[in-house]
Amino acid sequence: MLRNLFRTSRWLAHNRIDIFAPVLIRHISRVGTSEITYIQSNPIRNLSASPSDKLETSEHIEPAVFEDICNETLESLCEYFEEIIDQSPNLKGADVTYSDGVLTISLGSQYGTYVINRQTPNKQIWLSSPVSGPKRYDLVLKDGGYWIYKHDSVALHKLLQDEISKIVDIKITFNKCAHSLV
Repeated sequence: MLRNLFRTSRWLAHNRIDIFAPVLIRHISRVGTSEITYIQSNPIRNLSASPSDKLETSEHIEPAVFEDICNETLESLCEYFEEIIDQSPNLKGADVTYSDGVLTISLGSQYGTYVINRQTPNKQIWLSSPVSGPKRYDLVLKDGGYWIYKHDSVALHKLLQDEISKIVDIKITFNKCAHSLV
């Protein structure tokens, strides 16, 4: 596992990706090394970012790192959807389930069901929306990492915010979810 982690770190450092430090901190804290403070004080930064740069996607990232990022994203979405359902009176009977990389948000027969799941072989997150249909999101490895639909350049969290805000009676924002770009 550490060999894959360091292989990924060399690739990320070579490409100057700034998402590496938080991911490495999680891996090292699981292993129990004392280098966490050094890594936190010296995060890798994207020094060549400019608007004309091509987006760096997750095509070459190690599977273990990708799995961690997916799990963080889906778990934070699950928690936020549970909050939304608890606070919204028009969603009585709605349900959120998360298991084995599949997040299902059932908002009742009036609003439909959202399914968000990871696709490890493709290194994507897939969304099935009752409003906008199916979409496949790629991980962009800059600004902390976020999920983008390449065909229309709309972020996953932005689309969810726009669609869900039309359903619920409360103000919602997905910017506090992990790997969000809203």
